[in-house]
Amino acid sequence: MSVESAVAAPIAKTVPTERVHHGDVFVDEYEWLRDKEDPEVISHLQAENAYTEAQTAHLQGLREKIFEEIKSRTQETDLSVPTRMGEFWYYSRSYEGKQYGVHCRCPIDAQAEGIDAWTPPRLEVDSEIPGEQVLLDSNELAAGHAYFALGAFSVSHDGNLLAYSVDTVGDERYTLRFKDLRTGEPLADEIAGTAPGATWSLDGSHVFYQTVDESWRPDTVWRHRLGAETAADVKVFHEPDERYWVSIGSTRSEKYLMIWVGSKITTEGWVLESDDPEGDFRIIMPRREGVEYSAEHAVIGGEDRFLILHNDVVDGVKAENFVLAEAPVADPSNLTLLIGHRDDVRLEDVDAFADHLVLSYRREALTRVAVWPLTESGYGERRELEFDLELFAVGSGANPEWTQPTLRIGLTSFITPMQVFDYVPATGALLLRKEQPVLGGYDANDYEQQRDWAIAEDGTRIPISLVWKKGAVAEGEPKPLLLYGYGSYEASMDPSFSVARLSLLDRGMVFAVAHVRGGGEMGRLWYENGKTLTKKNTFTDFVACARHLIDTGRTAPDRLVADGGSAGGLLMGAVANLAPELFRGILANVPFVDPLTSILDPSLPLTVIEWDEWGNPLADKDVYEYMKSYSPYENIEAKDYPAILAVTSLNDTRVLYVEPAKWVAKLRATKTGDAPLLLKTEMSAGHGGVSGRYEKWKEVAFEHAWVLDTVGLADE
Repeated sequence: MSVESAVAAPIAKTVPTERVHHGDVFVDEYEWLRDKEDPEVISHLQAENAYTEAQTAHLQGLREKIFEEIKSRTQETDLSVPTRMGEFWYYSRSYEGKQYGVHCRCPIDAQAEGIDAWTPPRLEVDSEIPGEQVLLDSNELAAGHAYFALGAFSVSHDGNLLAYSVDTVGDERYTLRFKDLRTGEPLADEIAGTAPGATWSLDGSHVFYQTVDESWRPDTVWRHRLGAETAADVKVFHEPDERYWVSIGSTRSEKYLMIWVGSKITTEGWVLESDDPEGDFRIIMPRREGVEYSAEHAVIGGEDRFLILHNDVVDGVKAENFVLAEAPVADPSNLTLLIGHRDDVRLEDVDAFADHLVLSYRREALTRVAVWPLTESGYGERRELEFDLELFAVGSGANPEWTQPTLRIGLTSFITPMQVFDYVPATGALLLRKEQPVLGGYDANDYEQQRDWAIAEDGTRIPISLVWKKGAVAEGEPKPLLLYGYGSYEASMDPSFSVARLSLLDRGMVFAVAHVRGGGEMGRLWYENGKTLTKKNTFTDFVACARHLIDTGRTAPDRLVADGGSAGGLLMGAVANLAPELFRGILANVPFVDPLTSILDPSLPLTVIEWDEWGNPLADKDVYEYMKSYSPYENIEAKDYPAILAVTSLNDTRVLYVEPAKWVAKLRATKTGDAPLLLKTEMSAGHGGVSGRYEKWKEVAFEHAWVLDTVGLADE
């Protein structure tokens, strides 16, 4: 008897449970799997794991080989590019054999002047660094824990104190602790149950932090005086509306503390001078439904200003792609327009420094960065940074200092390992500080990346980004292809380099991203046309991309695997129902495949804030019926499905494990054909999966081996 047949596919029992809304009765036979305190539920998940392990046992050698490939290409002992803040250079280290990073700093050269004082020291991994101080070693903090995540890591403005927080369960509730960096000694202060983040007052006497409600929504900001009892902490802000998340931070100028309150479609800011931590926050502009804005402190012509990025109505037209305005700090509603609306450019961010601004925006589905000098009287001439790549992603990096003559940026593409530059606005020089090392002789010229376009059902052009290794598969033949998609929350899937992906490309796999509606690659309307009552565009766009790649001969249905996670897992479940004949396999990570059940339950984490994304099926029958018409779980049919691998985590608070567990149980009971159906549950992980880089590499190797096996490349 083979190993594969030694373990039978688990068949979940059925316990009919009625769900009644708007006169519709849905009988859910697998809702009982929601109770993870029930030993029978855990037993079922363990049986699924055993079945998955048995069905993939023949791939053990390939998994180990891919793991070793990732490991051998990664410079395990490495240093990040140092970032200057105050009197120190801050950087992180990684060590061979260690799962987590180590945060360090070393003093700046007090004798250096001008640009030299901002040129990071060239640190070598195997040589002693003068004055090096280890601030935090995550490996020590993780010892004895199956899971570890670092939340806050915040140094006080004078460089003397560190606030940091840890999660050792995976439920995204952190314990906040403090350390005196002058002595290396921990402070007695300890605050449990916080959200990840901490913001110092200017003098370091207070720290501001957030807590979450029972739905894991950050809803309250607290002020803690260092050395005082936690019971004496002051609640400085609370947001009762469950649609809104709360955050706090400080401006780069260090002059203001800012609290931000945001739903999916509305924002509101509150401000307080940093040198008055016990003062009262005041509102910048009151929230108005459907209006989003941000406020960045700048000094223009010697006067304090707020730079307001917003999507309100301008000249009678809604500024969907956002505009930039300025206003006096004392009167933020008195706006003067600086950059008007463009249909083809989505303004995303503005960063202010003492003598220049940095604009981040999107054009033609690619990120862009421009530097805008400030003059004595106002604004100089904007300059966009240009790069000689067809596909790329560029963004502003770590730039904590208000007065600095350089701008740290990061550049990557499918074929370009991350490059870290310092751009000098005064001269236009672009200084390469570090390129992500890829060991084993990687040559970007061996690979090719390209932009293609599919035509959706309604005529919309959908961008597709592709990368492959030259000559890995004979020209003119359909190629094995992994098609990735997400398409929610205006999140953009920008081209970036992946060491692990080389193990697929080198075996002849093409990797492609379908930039479907619901994402943000093509502007705000791209997002608007793939949410709520237009959500199905996300799914049909992905199918259109798959058909285009097949029709143009790039791939074939027996060589095509779809891939998506979280909300992208909803996409995977939907296309499995819509067009199973197009795919050989579907990989779904922490998939949101039972969306209607979740969005109908306001007691679940994150549900209420999600109503702006999906609609409110509790209150609106049309939304209920629309969601039911695409919900992957509720639209499973007795037909042949492709091979499916679903991966989830028991402690995930964002997409509960029960969704893929129910989905797989119903698929197994309903579908026809003999394509393998597998569920893998990490029993000690959260939404991001396992923790620790080696464990993550093993997980990637598991998934890659399954993908390669599905398209017949396991033996290549």
